[in-house]
Amino acid sequence: MSELADHRIASLRETRVCTRYPRHLGKNARRDDHGELNKLPVIEIATDRGATGWGGVPRGYEAGADEAWLSGTRLSELIDPDIGVIAPRAMGLDTALHDLAGRILGIPVYRMLACEGPLSLPCYDGAIYMNDVPRKGELDPPEIILENCRQDFGLGYRAFKLKIGRGHQWVAPAVGLARDIKVTRLVREQFPDCRIFVDANNGYDEAGFLEYFDAVADCGLHWIEEPFEIDGDNLRRLRERLDEKSPDTLIADGEGVRPGAERPLIELARQGIVNVVMFDVLGYGFTNWRRLLPALADAKVMVSPHSWGSQVKTNYAAHLAGGPCPVPTLEGVPGRIEGADASGYRLEDGVLHVPDAPGFGMTLAAADCAVD
Repeated sequence: MSELADHRIASLRETRVCTRYPRHLGKNARRDDHGELNKLPVIEIATDRGATGWGGVPRGYEAGADEAWLSGTRLSELIDPDIGVIAPRAMGLDTALHDLAGRILGIPVYRMLACEGPLSLPCYDGAIYMNDVPRKGELDPPEIILENCRQDFGLGYRAFKLKIGRGHQWVAPAVGLARDIKVTRLVREQFPDCRIFVDANNGYDEAGFLEYFDAVADCGLHWIEEPFEIDGDNLRRLRERLDEKSPDTLIADGEGVRPGAERPLIELARQGIVNVVMFDVLGYGFTNWRRLLPALADAKVMVSPHSWGSQVKTNYAAHLAGGPCPVPTLEGVPGRIEGADASGYRLEDGVLHVPDAPGFGMTLAAADCAVD
């Protein structure tokens, strides 16, 4: 901690880092087209000794409120490498403070979690949206989804997460159900050696999802994510159906859960009903994740922090795999990062390799990303 005590906060700089997707991304069950670009707000922190670190911030965070009280504060009063952020008011700067501390100490963030490295993890493609639904009430050929998978296979992905739930609002329920089934089976047929995940974004009710699952139970789904709004009992019944027809299929949930609201889902995980906890890496917070990991490890629960939107978030989540809890896979975001250099991270044959570089191993550009 002595090295951190030698540094005081001098300034904050707001900017952004973009991920430009390889194509226009369409709908999920609840949201309209996602477009071609994600703009991630980030904060760069500089100290009085010339050290810098940066990180993404939670949605709605405003740096101006923090700049005055942080000025002159010793870094050791804000973050303990063994714990994470220790000043509650600084939680919005969670990843930036981890990056800054790692750079000053000369270690990657995952070593703060007691992992010596090297670190490499399976990484699935989270960008298979409903590009066959161009307008409400209409469907294009399902082969569009196969072409999207082929494109991302060429980028190095060997697992695909398919968005399903077309009948929630975009087409008639029966039409949407039939297309969800068709797409799932087509991808399984065309990519027999790849893992398949499905994500309904809570776009089904229980009966509808069970009808979908019964039709694809032989596809060997790796996991099912957010099938419907949960009440505990409906997930329990789904787990029973999975155990009957596809016992290796996992249930993943929790991307929208914020700190203080995690207990119900964690209890379902302890009971073995939810298998993978996936609170958002920024929305839930890196430090909060660090605090939670030992308890989840004791309960033999797996984690895979939600990272959609920016590959930068995927890279943050990768460092959490240095903790005590199993991370079976990461959510990948295909695309080109603009406004930062993250070239130290390599995706090869479905595996993300994490650099052994200080902090999170990404360099912020002098200017933010260009937006068309």
